[in-house]
Amino acid sequence: MKLAVRVLLGFLAGLALWWAATPAYNRLLAGVAEGAIRVFERPRATRLYAEDRRLGIDRADFPSTSDRPSLPVDDLTFDVILFLSLAATTRGLLRDRAVRGVAVSLLVLFALHVLAVVVNVEAFYATRLGAWSAAHYGPFSRNLWATAMHFWRLVGCYAAAFLLWWFLVRAAAPAAPTASRAPSGRSSSRAASAGGPSRASRRREKG
Repeated sequence: MKLAVRVLLGFLAGLALWWAATPAYNRLLAGVAEGAIRVFERPRATRLYAEDRRLGIDRADFPSTSDRPSLPVDDLTFDVILFLSLAATTRGLLRDRAVRGVAVSLLVLFALHVLAVVVNVEAFYATRLGAWSAAHYGPFSRNLWATAMHFWRLVGCYAAAFLLWWFLVRAAAPAAPTASRAPSGRSSSRAASAGGPSRASRRREKG
């Protein structure tokens, strides 16, 4: 199958999976990321919830009359499309080692997506809540969370997909077949033809 066709099939499979699974996947991300944030919170005030293709952010100390912000999640998780497009270029993708590589890569992507949600929520807290942000986050913390957020969106999501494919899927694929050597019969016939004139010339010399 041509490379372009495999890439297209991988892209379509990744797009379909990402689009169809996002609402349920976002609920899973919200639950796991909320637990991760609350481990380090004092008091434990954060609550995350899925709103279709966004994550809503709530806190126990938000005023009851204030609006509840939300974050877009699509741009944190779309790297699964890139990963599956790359994986589709791999020879022997359906063999055991390559399938295991894809499965492990998807688990690592899930962990990275949870981390990306945590980073984006913390960056929101650190930079978007005015006086509350200044009171709870110092200059270093604000810069750290904002930099981490932009790094994932601009570099990290692409790099993660490529590196997971390169080290866990491509490396597990069988090696491409090498060119076969010329048949021994052909080489022997060439040797015979090369040796023929020399034997004939020797007979003439003896005669």
